[in-house]
Amino acid sequence: MSTAQKAPRRPAAARLLLGWRECVGLPDLGVDCLRAKVDSGARSSSLHVHGSAEFRRDGADWIRFELAHGVREQFRHSVEAPIADRRLVTDSGGHRQRRVFIRTLLRLPSGEAWPIELNLTERHNMLFPMLLGRTALPRGCLVSPRRSWLLGKPGPETPPSGTPGHDIPT
Repeated sequence: MSTAQKAPRRPAAARLLLGWRECVGLPDLGVDCLRAKVDSGARSSSLHVHGSAEFRRDGADWIRFELAHGVREQFRHSVEAPIADRRLVTDSGGHRQRRVFIRTLLRLPSGEAWPIELNLTERHNMLFPMLLGRTALPRGCLVSPRRSWLLGKPGPETPPSGTPGHDIPT
């Protein structure tokens, strides 16, 4: 992530405290609440997507993918986003894979928001559709590995609102 894209710096007295799992929003992708595993050991953040396809628009590289979320992935919608980068990512098993990165807005339940980078991958064997890595966390952020949902428990899953794509029936 470039210097201009880093998460905001917080004064020591106003440090953000996160649990090992939190509910976050990705409003540019049409998601108000997505269960995310907070992993300060992971450099980048990952998002579970289905059926991605790259294409060109106005001379730029874009990607179209299906975003599935909610319990048993009952909410699905198509999303398009400009490709920010392609980089090698090493997963927790030591496997290296070239992944597409996009830039999007991360929003906390408090309304606080900042831009982050996400790599797109299929996380179908993972419990959380999103992994929130350390480059997306504000400086001075603290993560409590024994606590969960410190920003608020996820409410009932809701369909996408203000979706840039369209709903896909399941």
